[in-house]
Amino acid sequence: MSEKITVAEALVRCLEAEGIKKIFGYPGAAICPFYDKLVGSKIQHILVRHEANAGHAASGTARITGKPAVCVATSGPGATNLITAIATAYMDSIPVVIITGQVSSEQIGRDVFQEADITGAAQPFVKHSYLIKDANLVPEIVKKAFYIAGSGRPGPVLIDVPYDVQLQTIDFEYPESVELCSYKPKYEGNKLQIKRVAEAIKEAKKPLICAGGGLFSAKAGEIMRKIAETANIPVICTMMGISIIPTDHPLFMGMIGMHGRIAPNKAISECDLLILLGARVGDRAVTAIKNREDLKVIHIDIDPAEIGKNLPVSIPVVGDLRTVLTQLSEIIGTQENADWVKYLHELKNNDKRQNFISDESTNGVNPAVFIEKLNKLLPDECVISADVGQNQIWTANSIRLRGANSPSEENVSVGGRFITSGGMGTMGYSVPAAIGAKSARPEAEVIAICGDGSFQMQSMELATMVQHDINVKIIIMTNNRLGMVREVQTNNYENRLTAVFLDGSPDFIKLAEAYGIKGGYVNDEAEADTALENMLKSDKPYILQVKVDENERSIL
Repeated sequence: MSEKITVAEALVRCLEAEGIKKIFGYPGAAICPFYDKLVGSKIQHILVRHEANAGHAASGTARITGKPAVCVATSGPGATNLITAIATAYMDSIPVVIITGQVSSEQIGRDVFQEADITGAAQPFVKHSYLIKDANLVPEIVKKAFYIAGSGRPGPVLIDVPYDVQLQTIDFEYPESVELCSYKPKYEGNKLQIKRVAEAIKEAKKPLICAGGGLFSAKAGEIMRKIAETANIPVICTMMGISIIPTDHPLFMGMIGMHGRIAPNKAISECDLLILLGARVGDRAVTAIKNREDLKVIHIDIDPAEIGKNLPVSIPVVGDLRTVLTQLSEIIGTQENADWVKYLHELKNNDKRQNFISDESTNGVNPAVFIEKLNKLLPDECVISADVGQNQIWTANSIRLRGANSPSEENVSVGGRFITSGGMGTMGYSVPAAIGAKSARPEAEVIAICGDGSFQMQSMELATMVQHDINVKIIIMTNNRLGMVREVQTNNYENRLTAVFLDGSPDFIKLAEAYGIKGGYVNDEAEADTALENMLKSDKPYILQVKVDENERSIL
């Protein structure tokens, strides 16, 4: 039964109907009617200190829950500040619904105060966007936004709401479902193609599974592991696929790519069957195999546009990974592949970098050794949020997680989970994403790992953590450099270093103290164990400042 309420209240009711309990945002005049109706609702608003971080926090929540999360901003600069976060979510296929205020309808196109064409500006980075002109369509539009964001290949959807529309009164009734004639994601895979996949696996002597981030979106990690174990197929992963399988699983060989390990890269160059699961086949991962005529490639993805885009495919399968892999599991048989698995294990075990052995002494802490010490103390229930730069590569290659299971009945994933900005490579992602992850999963230990450059792009969110009692731990790998750029200049520009020095940076522990946050220093490896124990036993936000050699390499 419908009732007469304002659009602003209708928006709040729609979010409540979608099960949204927390949203991240930063208010302004153009979105104030909506904020006014949040008062007394079931939704907690978490005030970030920069709009981009509202988007990253929503991304962190969405990645843990597997459902669309929500961020809000006002018109003009509030909305445009969100574009980087929208693009970050789009590149990594993260379901986020973005609500922005807009100037009144009659003012649109007149360049009035704080007007920006956000639907046009964000168009390359959204699955879909809506500029609401008819107030009566608001319930249907919000339902469509959540459906589009969370179905098929997930991604961000933008809803831009003019100020005057928010004040209009409508007969409110939220639809139970919606149907879009032009949008029909394909979930079940073609049975003939799946049969061909099973036959290819049976014939292969050196099969290999490459696990991508799409397995998380499809909640297909467990069924992927079941298939790997049944057919004894080694598993490698992209950076976005880290933690889809426990790091210590006997079939897991590590992360591939230009920053990956020896065993997985050797595996992908020598396998005779490559099974791509929810992976974009990005340029940093598997470009080296493009010219291999002897390689048979199976690519399973819900987005047909990704199949064959960057790598020739022998057997394409379009469909939802969980559905397709379930179909495959019903016909796949057991296999040996013992020599192939043994060979890769030997490569992995003989990799000095994999075992944290360094031939070089450093002025500070070896990042791999430090992260291995962290591994030994991590609880099973944890989220590691890595930033972008050298700290991301150190963490991706060294973190040992027990693997994330599919979301529980409460739609919150359990186990160990790794999150980062993959496709866009957005610095300043780790802390707000960790805030979002902790908000979704408060019982888990959530740790953001970043560099001293990236931390200074997000340090204002310490206030958000304190204000809303969000107890994220932060590890800052400090070398007074923009480390990855410095490394590029060293390797490719005859060590002509420019614009990479972070002189003027604060003492981060003293900065934390200004927010009332405790912390500690790690200047050598002997201090690491005690410092990590102090951090992990704290039930409040905590910061560790870890000294790293200024010339440390990303690949240790």
